Amino acid sequence: MSVLLIEPFYGGSHKQLMDVLQEELQEDCVLCTLPAKKWHWKARTSALYFMQTVPTSSNYRILFASSVLNLAELAALRPDLGKLKKVLYFHENQLAYPVQKCQERDFQYGYNQILSWFMPEHKLAHLEKVIGVKRNGDSYQSEGLPGQQESRAVMKTSDAHPESGLCEPQPGLCTTQHEGLPSPPAAPAQAEAPESTNPYQGEDKQCLTFNLSNILSGLDYQQRPLHIAWPHRWEHDKDPETFFKVLMKLKEQDLPFYVSVLGETFSEIPDIFSEAREVLGSSVLHWGYLPSKDDYFRALCTADVVISTAKHEFFGVAMIEAVHCGCYPLCPKALVYPEIFPAEYLYSTPEQLFKRLQNFCKRPDIVRKHLYKGETAGFSWAALGSKFRSLLAAEPREDL
Repeated sequence: MSVLLIEPFYGGSHKQLMDVLQEELQEDCVLCTLPAKKWHWKARTSALYFMQTVPTSSNYRILFASSVLNLAELAALRPDLGKLKKVLYFHENQLAYPVQKCQERDFQYGYNQILSWFMPEHKLAHLEKVIGVKRNGDSYQSEGLPGQQESRAVMKTSDAHPESGLCEPQPGLCTTQHEGLPSPPAAPAQAEAPESTNPYQGEDKQCLTFNLSNILSGLDYQQRPLHIAWPHRWEHDKDPETFFKVLMKLKEQDLPFYVSVLGETFSEIPDIFSEAREVLGSSVLHWGYLPSKDDYFRALCTADVVISTAKHEFFGVAMIEAVHCGCYPLCPKALVYPEIFPAEYLYSTPEQLFKRLQNFCKRPDIVRKHLYKGETAGFSWAALGSKFRSLLAAEPREDL
């Protein structure tokens, strides 16, 4: 048996999921990928690329892909793959994805997802019977089935964090390993920079050398300013405008805080980032993507609060990782967040977010003594592994 894993955008949470599956199924899977660049081109053309590059094999039983792939096109271009049982994992909904500019939406990406997800009535009835998909009017919703939404994402906890690189499609097995989550350490005993030290080192707009441990040394942990983390992609759907405007307002009121902006950047960066970098000045503790997972999790473990201002979110891997590392989460009371986080961690307006942070800046001990009241264990591989294995172990059938 062989599971064919296809990921046209091998980066971020897309990469994380594929790495977990490949590590757990490494004796029985083939991973084919494209780099995490030029997302729109991958959505439009990756089926043609994989049609030519996915090796032919009579051992494939299951095709597992993210919805960046136009699965309908690939199945038409490669009839041998079209016969497989197929599992499509949606990281986002392109029909509801927020547009950056007020203009007519490019419908092609949502249309791709419709084509890839459409199933005839007898298949929907089969899903309802076999794997717990319940009818809700004219729509269907999953009851705990992994792989259909990112709200069933996987985190793998591990003490080792080997580097994993891009695995281009080629015959045989690929053996990259997942970089897992470390166990959150106890609060550091020493943690603040002397007042005369500017915590941002270097003149480049992105500081890629991790030096938070050095910056936060010198003063008592409980006395240092609040440390705020923003670990999201530098793109408009994460609404950095709202986040930075709240922080600028804190700065205007001379409230003490540090901020670490840790997310990954792509070709287009919203203008608010350069503006915020100048305004926030010495409050910036770290600015830029951390390629090392070890450094990234250390940064989260030194932070007090993690914030999301997202306009579109199916799950939010970065938020769960930060909570796992000990951060107090503040999320919009919208999207998927109320399904995951208890009510006390949700805010309804930017003004509410500002007031929460204003209080935390004045009393950072409130969040440092807080014990998270939600649950993250359900998103671990230990909890979800058996469900994924069951999903990927089912024998192919004519009616699937």
